Amino acid sequence: MEQFKKIEEAIGYSFENPILLNEALTHSSYSHEGRRNLKDNERLEFLGDSVLSLIVAEYLFSHYRHQPEGDLTKLRASLVCEKSLFQFANEIGLGDFILLGKGEENTGGRTRPSVVSDAFEAVLAAIYLDGGYEPAKRFVLRFMPKHMDIHRISMTSDYKTALQEIIQKNREEKIEYVLVGESGPDHNKAFTVEVHLNSNVIGTGTGRSKKQAEQLAAKEALSLMGYET
Repeated sequence: MEQFKKIEEAIGYSFENPILLNEALTHSSYSHEGRRNLKDNERLEFLGDSVLSLIVAEYLFSHYRHQPEGDLTKLRASLVCEKSLFQFANEIGLGDFILLGKGEENTGGRTRPSVVSDAFEAVLAAIYLDGGYEPAKRFVLRFMPKHMDIHRISMTSDYKTALQEIIQKNREEKIEYVLVGESGPDHNKAFTVEVHLNSNVIGTGTGRSKKQAEQLAAKEALSLMGYET
């Protein structure tokens, strides 16, 4: 019972039916080692994958209203991939609670991304079956904002929009793009643009068009601010 409380505290959800949580944390290696009465988490992982995709798609659709479908698809893929789920799961120490067979335990299964990320999806499905969509949604969204800016920037080339969304978190901040130079013949011009934050230069870019120069200036600003681009 004490172990269950620790798991629920880590997950942030209390189960009406704890059997669902137990199933979500049961790896196939554990159920196959003579424990025939225990279900493993593979069916729950299958359901959790779909629930996760819907929650993330809804979140992106609502929060990134001007992004085209292609960018949203890439963003969703980056957030529901094994690498991201493993990172989310590690934030709550989910690997410590997974029931593993001796062989899997001895070969590092508790820290294996495929095992831990599958358990994350299975736990999500268990929450969905136990409490419905809203608790499942709250469970997933607790991880989204922390990772969104980096995923948003790394998966798209719209650096201007990414910079704008970050700066808008502080309403008093103002961004302006200033053309500071042109060079070359008409058929092969180069434009240099600075991006200003409250009149301070935070990035510079040079491109074949003003739009390209603005994107490159925003990209440099993001990089100097510590975001991967």
